Amino acid sequence: MKKVLIITYYWPPSGGAGVQRWLKFVKYLRKFGWEPIIYTPENGEIPVVDHSLEKDVPENLTILKTPIWEPYTAYKRFIGQKKEEKINTGFLTENKKPKFAEKVAVWIRGNFFIPDARVFWVKPSVKYLTEYLKKNPVDALVSSGPPHSMHLIAQELKRKLNIPWLADFRDPWTNIDFYEDLMLTGFADRKHHKLERKVLEHANAVVSISESMTEELKEGQGTRDKGQNKFVTITNGFDDDDIYKGVVETDKKFSIAHIGTLVRSRNPEVLWKVLAELVKDKNFAAHLEIKLVGKVDVNVTQSLEQYGLSGFVNKIDYLPHGEVVKFQQQAQLLLLLINNTKNAKSILTGKFFEYLSAQRPIVAIGPVDGDAAKILNQTNAGKISGYTDVEGLKQNILNYFEQYKSGKLSVNSQQIERYSRKELTKQLSEVLNAISSK
Repeated sequence: MKKVLIITYYWPPSGGAGVQRWLKFVKYLRKFGWEPIIYTPENGEIPVVDHSLEKDVPENLTILKTPIWEPYTAYKRFIGQKKEEKINTGFLTENKKPKFAEKVAVWIRGNFFIPDARVFWVKPSVKYLTEYLKKNPVDALVSSGPPHSMHLIAQELKRKLNIPWLADFRDPWTNIDFYEDLMLTGFADRKHHKLERKVLEHANAVVSISESMTEELKEGQGTRDKGQNKFVTITNGFDDDDIYKGVVETDKKFSIAHIGTLVRSRNPEVLWKVLAELVKDKNFAAHLEIKLVGKVDVNVTQSLEQYGLSGFVNKIDYLPHGEVVKFQQQAQLLLLLINNTKNAKSILTGKFFEYLSAQRPIVAIGPVDGDAAKILNQTNAGKISGYTDVEGLKQNILNYFEQYKSGKLSVNSQQIERYSRKELTKQLSEVLNAISSK
């Protein structure tokens, strides 16, 4: 077995989307000749706890942990948040409009903690891992970001020990949807871009989750080494082991289910407008149920109230991953929302692929020429409408509703096996083999 050290901030019992990509890679890496070693914080600030994910951690896996200092205690005190409360991702606010103190805290985070609030873990991690790796050599390094401080740890280890390094981008760095919300000074913006460019230049392989993001990262690298074939796309996917194999009864109501964090930039105004129109029909209103599983921004809650849809909402705060999978298979429709931001075309959420595995029709809202639309059309798994396409979305929902009323609402998706976690791990192992053999 070759050995690979994986530097990741998120690891079980942390829940949420950030942990699953590398948890699933690690689950299958041994099948392709690689023994993974995990390095993760001992006391990180995690958004949600999900012990159900621990079943995927392989037996006898080496997991290295060291303490991390993060400024979140001071941050919570500054904004009036209780110590035990969790920090939401993407500047999501569930119960109120952001206070002035929160805006100040965001400004401080963007301009003083570069690239992120985990930057104080870089130096102690490099010191600890340098000593560990001298005694326990590995054939490759992997860093998973965000947080992008993980890349800075791997970059320094590569410089000191000359170990081949794969930098994996689950989300963009300077092109992420909330980058402009950080209120960066010119100096901070230049520093973010400089750090990102160094990572892209020095990594032996750069992997991202969508074709468009891969192209964006190539551009971010500038002209240096542009001819190298080191930029690779390996999407997120679904795990066959997660699919509920028993009999699943679909919801009695015409349920439209969104699973995952619903931030401001995903607020589907066009959908609320369409549903507000359709519920004027008593027959449609009698059957409609809007299921929202996960944290929901106050902006979304207010939109639902504004369009008179609050009475149709079934809000569920969080479900363990094991329960979510079955929940998705029960829904009549699965709602896929692409953030309405400048990088919208490149967004491919991990949840999308689990939707595919659920074999229920997907109704999507986002760029009709984006990466998600391309896969949706290739797999015949659902329909996508643009952010302002009221008539197109209305027709899609009405067509699905008619099928639901006749008891024939289903989907005949195809070619989804290419997105299985096992197949994607095989692709990852090939990249690791390539950089470790040079």
